[in-house]
Amino acid sequence: MVVLAELEIFCSRPHAPTRRVALGEADLPCEPAPGFGGILLGGVVAAHVADIDPDLIPDLQHLTRELEAGRRVPQPRLRYRLQVDTVGLNSVRHRLVGEGERLRFDFDDHGAPAQQVLGAVYAAGRLDPPVRRPVMATIRRAIGWAGPVGAELIASLSGVRSGAVLGRSAVENPTAWALDLLGFAGSGSGSGTEAGAGVAGRLAPGLTPPAKDVLRRYREMLREAHPDHGAAAEGAAQRIAELTEARRILTGR
Repeated sequence: MVVLAELEIFCSRPHAPTRRVALGEADLPCEPAPGFGGILLGGVVAAHVADIDPDLIPDLQHLTRELEAGRRVPQPRLRYRLQVDTVGLNSVRHRLVGEGERLRFDFDDHGAPAQQVLGAVYAAGRLDPPVRRPVMATIRRAIGWAGPVGAELIASLSGVRSGAVLGRSAVENPTAWALDLLGFAGSGSGSGTEAGAGVAGRLAPGLTPPAKDVLRRYREMLREAHPDHGAAAEGAAQRIAELTEARRILTGR
């Protein structure tokens, strides 16, 4: 098991006279956004938001936009006050862990739901501006999540649109994963082509193949994966969904 992202939140005790929350240590890798860190923050929100007073959800949405814009945020929010001092508060740790290609959440549910949600949102507000916006968008998607908190949520938070449940490598570097899945050489963090690029084994490192080559490869592999063309029915739906997602990552469609 490998810890891929971690967030510590300090929560006031259940019977304390004041409602407080503070942030502790955090390891939140968010590149390429939302990254493992953004998925963890979204997961914390999705796991606890249903237990928040529905009347407070508009204020939560507004808070994400205030923090995204880097504005000063008046306190308290959701009836809890953010502070720096952690004396007298209980430590809670949330993690996103990897077991091979499998990703899962490891939540510590001590503390009120609003404290967990606020801790995740405030942690996102501390991210550097280039990743803060997409991570906040991920959190807003989590606020509206109505399904189980598991693999489907992780796929949704990572930006997957095809219904595939993807593994760790796809979430960590979607472009490199898509290139590898479709049989193109290179690590694929950039864009553009060189003469002759787009053919397996001849793609220059850091470049992505032309859309026409991606679509051609996608159609070829889709035929090979489809049960109507002789492929095994077991696992075909997941394989087709992965190919479709790889196509979308590399072509935007």
